[in-house]
Amino acid sequence: MAIKIKLSVILCLLTLFCFAQKVAVLKYQGGGDWYGNPTALPNLVAFCNKNIDTKINPKTEIVEVGSTDIFQYPFLHMTGHGNVFFNETDAENLSNYLISGGFLHIDDNYGMQPYIVKELKKVFPNKDLIELPVNHPIFNSAYKFPKGLPKIHEHDGKRPQAFGLFNNDRLILLFTFESDLGDGWEDPQIHNDPVDVREKALQMGANIIKYAFEN
Repeated sequence: MAIKIKLSVILCLLTLFCFAQKVAVLKYQGGGDWYGNPTALPNLVAFCNKNIDTKINPKTEIVEVGSTDIFQYPFLHMTGHGNVFFNETDAENLSNYLISGGFLHIDDNYGMQPYIVKELKKVFPNKDLIELPVNHPIFNSAYKFPKGLPKIHEHDGKRPQAFGLFNNDRLILLFTFESDLGDGWEDPQIHNDPVDVREKALQMGANIIKYAFEN
């Protein structure tokens, strides 16, 4: 896939990534519930602004993966339970966004993994998801997680795993699997998680935000 980035897009990126702290939920095709966990990202933003001195716009947005509007956001969050589909425009646009300085966090809300692995091959045919070691800086950027990604919800009881895609040694995409961070970010009454579990989820989310903005 040829990489073509317009000068106007590059200038937009340089301006926005330097001065803006805005985040958005990524809307995708395929029938999966991209709209899952609607309170998660706003709650994470509020936590970060209060606890790690970020100045993120509290109004989170929704942006389609094939739209050039994604270049307005240095951080994108994607979640869901089911099918994900990227067409050619989606894949090229997302590739350009990520290699130009953007960051995508994909949180598997259970059932998303087989679809996203397949679709990411359209975005980066020559890149594979690599499991991050527990000593990766993302586990120590604001809060310390010496054992790596925390487990928030059980589902199949498998261990939580964090996978990444890299470009020139920069982590450009984080895929969190068997953790359900987003459920832990939601309003407390939705999942009735213990306070300490929800706190772990928000702290790990803050690590991701901090890492994404600083790298």
